Amino acid sequence: MSIATRPPEQAVPPRFRPSGIAVGVAITLGLVIVHWYAAVQTNTSPKELIEGWRGLWNFLFGLDKTFPNGKTIHQDGAFPLDLRWSETIRPGLAYCLLTIWIGLLGTTLSIPAALLFAIISSRTTNRFVPLWLAGRAVMSVLRAIPETVYALMFIAAVGFGAFPGVIALAIHNVAVMGKLWSESMDEVDQGPVEALRVAGASPVQTAAHAVLPAVMPSLLGLLLYRFDTNVRSSVILGTVGAGGIGFFIKTEVDSFHFDTMMTYVCMVIVLIIVIDLFSAWLRRKVGAV
Repeated sequence: MSIATRPPEQAVPPRFRPSGIAVGVAITLGLVIVHWYAAVQTNTSPKELIEGWRGLWNFLFGLDKTFPNGKTIHQDGAFPLDLRWSETIRPGLAYCLLTIWIGLLGTTLSIPAALLFAIISSRTTNRFVPLWLAGRAVMSVLRAIPETVYALMFIAAVGFGAFPGVIALAIHNVAVMGKLWSESMDEVDQGPVEALRVAGASPVQTAAHAVLPAVMPSLLGLLLYRFDTNVRSSVILGTVGAGGIGFFIKTEVDSFHFDTMMTYVCMVIVLIIVIDLFSAWLRRKVGAV
């Protein structure tokens, strides 16, 4: 006689909870109200944007000005581009190269301090809570100040040029890269770390022999990412006088040479794409090591 098998128990469907729907509606309504208020405070107006098409057209393609004496002149717009070699392209290439040097130095000069803060601010390498909190606090303060503010501070100290941009990027990058590196160290496998601690290794020995070798590919990948980001930031710093091609973009805008300005902008776009592809290629190589 066969024994009847008991049918498998079916999962109990979740109970319908009207309160969950009410919470979702309330959150959605709250977000709509907050965004509506933000749009009002920032004078966001799609209507004005649509009505301002003529100004955008004049900026892109030029404007015909008629003076009281009947004379009409054409003010150049952003297009067609200014493709003169000696007056625009060749200087623009030099400005782009200077922008790369600013981003490179701003990244590499920050490495020692960023590594120190990363070790201090990681619970894997530092279990002394007051020092850990101090490292986190310092990085938060340094990271809260934008690079442009640092650039303006050091422009006041040493004058206009690329050097204030390098200092500004280096200081800000210490905090950003230190935070990213410390988070990578927190995610490392704790087995080898605990084994060294049990064997009596000091925190420095633990970091040098267990943590850093394990996270080195990740650290190098984050370093390349920050170099990519710092080159982009150096363009912005140039607009406040910290050197690079951003300074000359602002100069051309102030002089109403929009065609030359747009040529420099296109060169920046090509520069960023090339650096992005190069950084991605290097990150893949580092990850494969």
